[in-house]
Amino acid sequence: MYTEETTIVNATGLHARPASMFCKTASGFSSNITIKKVGAEGDPVSAKSMLALMTQGLSCGSMIQISAEGEDEQEAVKALVAFVESGCGE
Repeated sequence: MYTEETTIVNATGLHARPASMFCKTASGFSSNITIKKVGAEGDPVSAKSMLALMTQGLSCGSMIQISAEGEDEQEAVKALVAFVESGCGE
């Protein structure tokens, strides 16, 4: 398992469009990928499920933990961290 933490920097957080793009990016990898808001209660959710992602309330400034397990786990996490740190395409 490979894990990294990052902070959401885009002003609107992971609302519908960036969440959709995040899920699309995650779905391009074969690894099982999860995301969790650091400090929040509950289990991590699938990064490949837009509905699950939207339930996390990930706003600007939220610290998140992205984890992956599988053959391309490190590549997957690094790509998703880069997406978040680039402002989620906005």
